[in-house]
Amino acid sequence: MRLLHTMLRVGDLDKSIAFYTDVLGMKLLRRSENTEYKYTLAFVGYGDEIDHTVIELTYNWGVDSYDLGNAYGHIAIEADDIYGLCEEVRAKGGKVTREAGPVKGGSTVIAFVEDPDGYKIEFIAKKDAGKGLGE
Repeated sequence: MRLLHTMLRVGDLDKSIAFYTDVLGMKLLRRSENTEYKYTLAFVGYGDEIDHTVIELTYNWGVDSYDLGNAYGHIAIEADDIYGLCEEVRAKGGKVTREAGPVKGGSTVIAFVEDPDGYKIEFIAKKDAGKGLGE
């Protein structure tokens, strides 16, 4: 088995696609529409679904916002330069909600940004990925 995708419900599909592609550098892999049940799906990611886990953006026609609740945490993305990435996100109009720096109680370098619907995305320094709090 392998993890295929994570689905997020979004209020403005075009705005969300722009965030994930223009701000985070993902590719729009495919998009499909279901007119009978009134929803559109868009799959974005850093590589083809055959080899990579991707994100499914689901737009239910006529729904422009969702209550995110308190169970959802975040999506994590590995990157080389977390500090520079935060500056890039900010320059492209993205929202940085936690500046880059070591995690509290550890040495792993992280940062958080928010997508247009308020979903949290954690950046983890590549050198620290998979190490938890760090050493």
